[in-house]
Amino acid sequence: MKTILFIEDEPTFQKTVGQFLENEGYQTESALDGEIGLALAKKLKPDLILLDLILPKKDGFEVIEELKKDAITKDIPVIILTNLEGGTDVEKALSLGATTYLVKANYELEEVVKKIKEILQ
Repeated sequence: MKTILFIEDEPTFQKTVGQFLENEGYQTESALDGEIGLALAKKLKPDLILLDLILPKKDGFEVIEELKKDAITKDIPVIILTNLEGGTDVEKALSLGATTYLVKANYELEEVVKKIKEILQ
């Protein structure tokens, strides 16, 4: 079973997405801030990370940067799932190593899972 780490500071959204992913056959782990997310990524070595950009303690940009510098986590695909729609945010996240950038408001959960499946194949 593939493991997905979801780093998201909104508990309700985190729970909803987590349950949806579990119903799709994934094991999910979650973190409510960037620091915990990084620690879990190194400990668990998930198959994929879903990452919000607006986070307490360390923002999503800092998280990606640290993930990509670390030999343990550098190859884990990272999907940005955020409300930030700015072109510069998209460019920055992708240049730091994010695999895909999704704006929460523009995607249904089914579409997010479809992207996850494409990346994990």
